[in-house]
Amino acid sequence: MNLLEYVLFLPLAAFLLALFVPRAVPHTSRVWALFASLVTFAASLGLLWWFDRAAAGEQFGVDLPWIATPDIHFAISLNGVSLWLVLLTTLLTPICVLISWNAIQDRAKEFYAFLLLLEFGLIGVFLAQDLFLFYVFWEISLVPMYFLIGIWGHERRIYAAVKFFLYTMAGSVLMLAAIIYLYNKTGTFNYPDILDMLAAGRLLFGPTEQIVLFLAFFVAFAIKVPLFPLHTWLPDAHVEAPTAGSVMLASVMLKMGTYGILHFCLPMFPSAARACAPWIAVLAIIGIIYGALVAMVQPNMKKLVAYSSVSHLGFVVLGIFTFTQQGLDGAVYQMLNHGISTGALFAIVGLLYERRHSLEIADYGGVATAAPWLSTAFLVTTLASVGLPALNNFVGEFLVLQGTARANFTWAVWASIGVILSACYMLWMYQRVFYGEVSAGVRSRVGDLSGREWAAIVPLIVMMVWMGVYSQSFLPPVERNTARIIEQTNVNVPYRVQAAPPRQAVEVARAR
Repeated sequence: MNLLEYVLFLPLAAFLLALFVPRAVPHTSRVWALFASLVTFAASLGLLWWFDRAAAGEQFGVDLPWIATPDIHFAISLNGVSLWLVLLTTLLTPICVLISWNAIQDRAKEFYAFLLLLEFGLIGVFLAQDLFLFYVFWEISLVPMYFLIGIWGHERRIYAAVKFFLYTMAGSVLMLAAIIYLYNKTGTFNYPDILDMLAAGRLLFGPTEQIVLFLAFFVAFAIKVPLFPLHTWLPDAHVEAPTAGSVMLASVMLKMGTYGILHFCLPMFPSAARACAPWIAVLAIIGIIYGALVAMVQPNMKKLVAYSSVSHLGFVVLGIFTFTQQGLDGAVYQMLNHGISTGALFAIVGLLYERRHSLEIADYGGVATAAPWLSTAFLVTTLASVGLPALNNFVGEFLVLQGTARANFTWAVWASIGVILSACYMLWMYQRVFYGEVSAGVRSRVGDLSGREWAAIVPLIVMMVWMGVYSQSFLPPVERNTARIIEQTNVNVPYRVQAAPPRQAVEVARAR
């Protein structure tokens, strides 16, 4: 086994062993989940250490026969985009264990077991190089999140869990149908082999055929993003989910959709992606502005942050469909930024809920007086979320808008409205929750961060600053991978600004 297999299977082994922990000793389940997730994170750091940043393409490849008929392989590998998404997953899992330490008292054994299974499924999605294996991991990640919401969620948890499951399954069925069609046409599920056939001209799609296949994959991924108007499951899922569920859902699960669009839709169906790009970009811009406007009127903190995700991930989709180097780099970087900053927002909102037992903004006020360090951590996270320079979101949004301006300046103008609106709703929420007169409920119940909570929040704040001031420590592997995607799709149009020729030169040319 190479290191990549260890990183993938450590959470699965930890999940199986967690099932044997006695239910009567919940503290043992917590300690085991924390230990196993930290070991997985340490192993994933080994991937970062041994990853060749100067090379483009897949690394740490494993390709083993799995099922003889049909020919399905256990094929996994790592590239410059999936590297960071795997690290994001392994970083956030122990943080989710820490922030759930006191919040989950009922069925703690099952909760932490599902959290480890979720980590296994998410890592598998980002590594799979066999289309059938990718679908298996896609569905595996769905199951533990369904139970995390349905068992440990809030009052309307069953409704939210079922809605989440049905939306995702509807898209998954379309993707499965397209995968089966591709197998019948190519005789393989192996994704690199399919790309090689396309590059060599041995696999051709008709215009209608390519559009239909592109849409089958794209709809499945767009639901997971979620792209407007397929977003309606997200606010319900976030509001009803436990804090750890919200963090993993926003920070990692939503990236399954954007990663799928980038990794599968563009290289396999370049002409269809180019043909559909204008209306997809319009939907992304609508999502950016709509999500921000709806977030501005939310009375519930979790729902506000959920709609902010709709807005921020609209930037990611928009950047992808600019087909420019800056746009794609910014989209990937914004995926990572959103995972860090929005994960921190949900984590701190969860800590507030654990103290006050309310998510309503009206039930707070003056938290900065009662818990100054908690308020400081939330302020840094808020400023990162609105794209303050020197914090992480600024770099991603700037690159996306730069790439968008090169592709279509009007798109960039409309998308930039979302940046302004994000400052409005986030700072307004911060003002109402943390400033003003201290309410009696806040004074008596809301305390400052404990040592365990510091351990969960500090790594996220460090990452916000690091990614904001030293983006080049993350971008080189991303740039090489996105450049390869642009080369595969062959849709990168050079943009040149030329001066208009003098009128006399035009007249001479016409005379000739």
